[in-house]
Amino acid sequence: MTVGPSPFTERNQMDDQSVEEVIQTKGLTAPRITLDDIEANIRNEFYFTAQNGVIGANSAKNGPVEPELTLLTFCVLILKNGYTVTGKSACASPENFDAQVGQIIARQNALQEIWPLMGYELKSKLGEVNE
Repeated sequence: MTVGPSPFTERNQMDDQSVEEVIQTKGLTAPRITLDDIEANIRNEFYFTAQNGVIGANSAKNGPVEPELTLLTFCVLILKNGYTVTGKSACASPENFDAQVGQIIARQNALQEIWPLMGYELKSKLGEVNE
């Protein structure tokens, strides 16, 4: 095991596509989870702001809603087996808020929740083969 500084700095982080290209180039073909596997496992997705949630939860009330709630975006992904994962994105400056960007970031964060779940499932299946 090699212990030392990471070959990647904050400015040189690899995105999912770059990592996949390295894996393919190196011919690493053992069973693994790919981004395509993750995407194929999503049955449905929903996006809303915290303001949408508060308004929905308090639909019978007519009180004011905090404007900061418009800056918090949620993504809920429903997986094929019915399990749900969530991601969120918060914007500090209202001037920088963009609904599409918030949804993209929230979805990326939700996807990160799926990797360990599917990794565990794959490892369990591989373990069954080895027993």
